[in-house]
Amino acid sequence: MTETAEISPAPTGKARIYRAATYRDIPQLHTRLHEAINTSPFYSDVFKAYESARLTKDYLAGLIDADPFHALVILRDEAMAGFMISGPELGTLWLYWSYLFPEHRRSTLGISGMRAFINHWDNGRFHKIATYTKTGNEAAAAIMTRLGYAHVATLEQHIFGEDYLLYERKLNKVSTGYDHGTSGGLANKLRRKLQLAMIR
Repeated sequence: MTETAEISPAPTGKARIYRAATYRDIPQLHTRLHEAINTSPFYSDVFKAYESARLTKDYLAGLIDADPFHALVILRDEAMAGFMISGPELGTLWLYWSYLFPEHRRSTLGISGMRAFINHWDNGRFHKIATYTKTGNEAAAAIMTRLGYAHVATLEQHIFGEDYLLYERKLNKVSTGYDHGTSGGLANKLRRKLQLAMIR
């Protein structure tokens, strides 16, 4: 189940703009995610070190195990052009990282990728999407505002002493119960490590 994901075909004549990640995507996802972290002008060195240590290949595998669309791959001509990494926390869908590769920035993929992410997850499972950004990241703020996110709070000295802007977009939760996130435990970790070792 972790190696493949069921994906609806694109309408006739239209190329897919996104798909769920598989284990085979993890090496590229991991490399480009760390590129996103380390090249961002908006985050402190201590935050970058923390995120780089936290977001391991095993962590990404755990998200894919929970739901392959938690590592949503943005496509251009069927090749990875960016991604949106998310996870469930206490009934909220947190968008952890959204990254469009620099070579695709002069396109509409930023908007279409975010729209695809919202449309996919507006499926009755979550109350809302939440995400952080920083003052000065005007491109991210413009995309989020255009697609229905609201700046609901400025959290002062929130992460390693720095201010963060909290954006939220309401969804329509109709299903009962809540997603519990990734599967922990030694057996799951060993299984993931074995599967990751097979794709290196």
